[in-house]
Amino acid sequence: MGDRPNIRKEVIEVEYDDEHWKLLEKLQIKALNLMEKFRSCNINTLIYGSIARGDVKVGSDIDIFVTAPISSIHVEWVLEKFKIKPLRRILIQATPFYAPKGYFEIEELISISFPLVKLRKTEREFYKFAGEISIEDFEEKKRVAGVDKKLILIEPRKSGHLESNIIGHEAYISKKLRINIDTVFERVRVLTKRSKIGRTGRYIEMEISKDENFESVLKKIADSNYPLRKRLRT
Repeated sequence: MGDRPNIRKEVIEVEYDDEHWKLLEKLQIKALNLMEKFRSCNINTLIYGSIARGDVKVGSDIDIFVTAPISSIHVEWVLEKFKIKPLRRILIQATPFYAPKGYFEIEELISISFPLVKLRKTEREFYKFAGEISIEDFEEKKRVAGVDKKLILIEPRKSGHLESNIIGHEAYISKKLRINIDTVFERVRVLTKRSKIGRTGRYIEMEISKDENFESVLKKIADSNYPLRKRLRT
């Protein structure tokens, strides 16, 4: 069933031990190494999720996101330049209304994704909701506030972080993370539903061979898929 939203309201202080700091540093080094390669090719990326917030654990993903639509060929070129061979190439559209994205699975727990169309405001704010950070701030080992999959707000502190439930405090979260309150309510709805029925299948999830490119596959699907075709137009 995955992580369940937590309904507790109190604020809890979590202190990191030496092992936690070592794990966080190890993941930061891996993420920065990849982000720096893209920066050297004038491609902006951000890191989001637990590694940006600091509340990592063994098995945490390293999720790197290219901030603007970009040709998949350009991403492939960067990977080839640095002799990085992705394990998988995956085309994903979560729902008929969401922006399709390309994913390169670099290692089992490391991926870089990019939008295949311009993101709507709520789609872009998803990353701010989870906690996002630029490479410049990441290099200085800064951490940011964000919400985890249990709907717990993680607020970094020098010795660790604070945890508090966001349900019933959506307006505060909107101001704290500087995102639209509609984005907060949407994420609460999605993650609450997921906790009750489990993760449902994505609308489109297709592995792309190394001889194909994302754009041509996307166009082929859209030719016979009206909702996708409509989303590409908007």
